[in-house]
Amino acid sequence: MPTPRSVTLERLAYTLTAPVLAVAPNLYPDSPVNAVVQLAGAAGIGGLLLAARPETTGAGRKILRWSPLVLAAAIDTAAGHTTGFGPYGLDGLLAAGWAAAGWLVMPFSRHTRRRHRPALAAPAPAPQLQTAPAPEPSPAQPDDGADDLTRSARQMWERAGNPARTHIVTATPHPGAQHDLTLLLRAAEAGRPITGLSEAAVGAAFGIPETDVTCAPVTRQHGRQGGPGWLEVHLTPDANARRRKAPTPQERWTDKVGSLKGGAPGSELVHRIRDQERGVTFYRAKMADPTETPRIDLAKVCRGLGLPEDDSCVFVLIDGTEFLISAFDKPPLSAIFPATRELLTPDAKGMYVCGFTITGQPVKTMVYQHDKNAPAHGLTLGVSRSGKTQFFAIHMAAQSLDGEVVWLSTVRKDEKTTVLGKYIDRQGSNALWMARSLRAAQALCEIRAEMPWPHDGQPHDYKPGDPRCPYRQLNVYADEFMTAAQDSDFGEFIQQDGEDLTVTGLKYGIGFNPAGQSPFAHNGFSTEMKDNLRQNSRPVIFNMGSPSATRKAAEGTMENAYDVPTIPARYSRTEGSAIERAMRGEADPENGVSTGGVAVIVLDNGRSVLMRSLYADFDTDLATLFPDEVNRLTDHEISELTKRGLWFDWNEPVRPGEFWAEPDEDDDGGSRARGKGAKGGGKRGGTSCSSRPEPQVNSPRQALEAIKSLSSI
Repeated sequence: MPTPRSVTLERLAYTLTAPVLAVAPNLYPDSPVNAVVQLAGAAGIGGLLLAARPETTGAGRKILRWSPLVLAAAIDTAAGHTTGFGPYGLDGLLAAGWAAAGWLVMPFSRHTRRRHRPALAAPAPAPQLQTAPAPEPSPAQPDDGADDLTRSARQMWERAGNPARTHIVTATPHPGAQHDLTLLLRAAEAGRPITGLSEAAVGAAFGIPETDVTCAPVTRQHGRQGGPGWLEVHLTPDANARRRKAPTPQERWTDKVGSLKGGAPGSELVHRIRDQERGVTFYRAKMADPTETPRIDLAKVCRGLGLPEDDSCVFVLIDGTEFLISAFDKPPLSAIFPATRELLTPDAKGMYVCGFTITGQPVKTMVYQHDKNAPAHGLTLGVSRSGKTQFFAIHMAAQSLDGEVVWLSTVRKDEKTTVLGKYIDRQGSNALWMARSLRAAQALCEIRAEMPWPHDGQPHDYKPGDPRCPYRQLNVYADEFMTAAQDSDFGEFIQQDGEDLTVTGLKYGIGFNPAGQSPFAHNGFSTEMKDNLRQNSRPVIFNMGSPSATRKAAEGTMENAYDVPTIPARYSRTEGSAIERAMRGEADPENGVSTGGVAVIVLDNGRSVLMRSLYADFDTDLATLFPDEVNRLTDHEISELTKRGLWFDWNEPVRPGEFWAEPDEDDDGGSRARGKGAKGGGKRGGTSCSSRPEPQVNSPRQALEAIKSLSSI
């Protein structure tokens, strides 16, 4: 092989420079030649320092490249400080040795030529008699000038047998990763799709797990084909190792929540926000396919995100294809929101703030329906001590602040209802009182239908907020309505009048507000009554005893089965591990904060929202919430009710003939006593009524007695 020209020139330079290094410092100490040599040596020292950095690759070769300049400067300096040519001609010997080293090592030419970097001490290859011809490029893998990474990947791919008869077009490294890269594959035969290529085959070819391999289709780009004959393969062992140890919020969501087995399959995280002041973390997500509906398992979502499965601190809010998961540090609904007159004062549309949601948003309900130009009914459900009477207090205060009249009836007397009676028009505590109040409200519909309005002297339907209206809106409350509707003496009247009032009362400014523990027909609600209440109110459902009962009651008041939030019995944080406490024999932690006052309110669009209602403290004076004067009926209304025999002290015992006719004397001259359920003809609303209520039948024996009574046996 002939000597390269660069090697010949470099050897000639060493030969001509060696005498100058030995002679110039001795004969011409101040010659510019010495200065040039010293500057070259300084440049060589700078190159050595740069080559010796830890992050530099090929440091050995770079040091060899700069070593002749540094050694030449050292020889020039030594020759300048010796007497003459030094002992035994040392200057000449050093210069000759420097030239000989350059001849043998040749750092510049040997280490800068492309593809000509043999090892320094490698023996020369043995001469061969016959040189083998160079292999011709393969048609499947032409020599396209690919880089070293692509050629190395092709070698490993060919060693694996070109899986699925494919060819690597390019191999692109990922920034900041040592082993991650993206392969662009195409079918070895033109016009053939890539089939049968698995992640396991790719992982075996490159010695990585198949979980670190991802295949993706190739879209057509300018200057490059696409389609089934092309495939993009991502090899990400480094990224997956980091993802398993310290995933980002998006990666954790994709792997643990949005996967097929996750708590919200098909979803993707939009962003994660931490509100340090309020102690809450928000996860806003949406469905990747906008045509799908979120299917959320909140317990699985909590496990995927590493959150405690606590229904008092983790909540979900669904809005179309998007949803929001709120994870609080402390139960947000354990806080108390005191009621104030400012919050309870209705606006021009009859809306006022009745509570706050988990996110601190105010929740509004209505005292009248501005869009329907009518009063509003009310439906309040919940078990004992769930917060119904508290909600009554704030709702009555809002209605009173709007100038409306309020009547309250309950089945049994209690402290709170007695206190409320001081700030409203009328209040009573038994089934008879409730029956009388409903009967009077029914009669008011007839009275108001004939009341002339002052501007034209003609009667009109009620219009909320109209100053020309001659009467005030009336709100009739019936607490424990289901229990009263099953009363043996007055249950039929209560149920029938309550149902009629929900249908006809809105035209005449009368709203009906029943409360109890069930919205279903077998407990006193007819389908017609429930439909009217649902369409003309915002139902409020407090704790019904269990999450399933609460959901069932809420769904019974909704048109569509939206997801109903859960209301636990108490808000208690999960402390430690139940398994560890069992192994140590320790008692479980104490119960937390009561959920009294926490309710599900069904908004106009059928969506249910969890809220904490405002708190009215009955131990203090409620006068700060109610207006200074109690709103009453007009003198005309009271006069008309008095004429019908319906306006008096409703706590009096039953008047003769008030609800049913007095029993006739029998043939023996004795008096036939009236028993429960044996109600004959009576008066309803001051008029005679010959209807006889059907006896209740709950057993075969009662059915037989009913048949006997109907057939006069």
